Amino acid sequence: MNPLERKKEELKQEIERAVIAADLVKETDIPEIVLEVPREKEHGDWATNIAMQLTRIARKNPREIAQKIVAGIDREQVGVRDIQIAGPGFINFFLDRSFLTDVLVEIKRSGDAYGRSDSGQGEKVNVEFCSANPTGKLHLGHARGSAVGDALSNILEAAGYEVTREYYINDAGNQMNMMAQSIEARYFEGLGKEIEFPEDGYRGEEMIAIAEELIQQEGERLLGMDREERLQFLKEYGKKKLLEKIKDDLRDYRVEFDVWFSEQSLYQSGAIEKTLTELKEKGYTYEQDGALWLRSTAFGDDKDRVLVKSDGSYTYLTPDIAYHRNKLERGFNRMINVWGADHHGYIARMKAALQALGNDRDRLDVVIIQMVKLYQGGELVKMSKRTGKAVTLEELMSEVGVDAARYFFVMRSPDSHLDFDIDLAVSKSNENPVYYVQYAHARIASVFRQAEERGLSAKWDQEHLSRLELEQELDLLQKLGEFGSEIATAAKQLAPHRVVRYLYDLATQFHSYYNAHRVITDDVEKSEARLALLSGIRQVIVNGLKLIGVSAPDRM
Repeated sequence: MNPLERKKEELKQEIERAVIAADLVKETDIPEIVLEVPREKEHGDWATNIAMQLTRIARKNPREIAQKIVAGIDREQVGVRDIQIAGPGFINFFLDRSFLTDVLVEIKRSGDAYGRSDSGQGEKVNVEFCSANPTGKLHLGHARGSAVGDALSNILEAAGYEVTREYYINDAGNQMNMMAQSIEARYFEGLGKEIEFPEDGYRGEEMIAIAEELIQQEGERLLGMDREERLQFLKEYGKKKLLEKIKDDLRDYRVEFDVWFSEQSLYQSGAIEKTLTELKEKGYTYEQDGALWLRSTAFGDDKDRVLVKSDGSYTYLTPDIAYHRNKLERGFNRMINVWGADHHGYIARMKAALQALGNDRDRLDVVIIQMVKLYQGGELVKMSKRTGKAVTLEELMSEVGVDAARYFFVMRSPDSHLDFDIDLAVSKSNENPVYYVQYAHARIASVFRQAEERGLSAKWDQEHLSRLELEQELDLLQKLGEFGSEIATAAKQLAPHRVVRYLYDLATQFHSYYNAHRVITDDVEKSEARLALLSGIRQVIVNGLKLIGVSAPDRM
């Protein structure tokens, strides 16, 4: 807990003590005391609505309650210089902010760990994201989902959760058969043999590349195989090659997974049959029209869902239920799935299935990733210039770089549509948000190079830090002190964009301060105190950018 968080807890305890001392309610009836930063600075550093919360229990006017609370607070004890009652009974606190210099001492002590907490209390969380079919390259939707999923995983870890990043390989459906047939067709074509290309086949350039590689390695050997044997070979070979490409692109994108889970393993282990048996035993299935149905309406779904079709094949839902059951068997308290917008209607049925298996539906959270529109030169970019097909993650990284791609994809709430402006993403201007934040770090690095030339360095003792007296300096210190709680809130709300917004706001405050005040002056003691402030800002920018997978360059 950093100094700002400690001060907040001290003030909450003092408010609670004042409520008890005023004999307003029983100690056990006091609700949770919430302190929030008011939108307007003139309303103080923190405000609470506790007086209004107590109105019904204390049977008094909220302003009267507020007056009694304020009268009982020991201002000197908690470092409050003024308290005001506003509106219907809000209590606004104006702090003696000299304690905020302790934040810099804490940042210096914690370094790369500053901002981390144990708010998650080690809860085991499985975060499954990206999970593209191994039938082609990753595209824009996967790019956004991967950036969000990875940033969210980083933030959860920083907030004290035990996180496993997982990729679900859809390698058991008909799309794998179609992939094998597509490679087969390209293989035959490459050898000058006539063959009809499958109607729903995959026409991407990667199918041609795999076929050409096979021709070099195998020559015409595959032509002599029984077709079923050949397609099985091509299915495994193609999956291996396409997964290697997916892994390479993700690695370049700074995304690594702990687990690559094969859908096929659910069939091989008998997990799907066991799941169906359990659902039947619990009485949540029935047969109708030759199919097996899940009674999902019993758990809030808008209609019952087919598990086994009349031809004996499984629907998409059935292995997915077995997969989530497997996650629970592996000991995860909570599952977080990052899904595309087209899966929104899938949430209710999956939660219903979990309940049918005897689990709390709230053990599953789903983060929905909305669509991305790519713009360049003011025009909507629908297709790759090179291939005429969907723009891939590989092409986007080549065009704008990993930093810009990841920052832009995480900076908006995942459930909001995103217009990605390529021209803005590559521009070296303050209008480019990732450049703006990174430039703050580079500016600070430049100041430290100048300081080194003059034999100056940051000092963290109170004699120096007490020279940080300007309102802008104290505002920056308070912002730095909020970093840990911002991470904890982002983790709780599954909202990685909050961290991006925090970094942008911090950069804005820094640039404003830097433009208004010289850091290195003839006053050595003040210069060294300001260097300590900049050192704290630099560390928080580094820590924050690392959470979203973005670098912090020293020169730009």
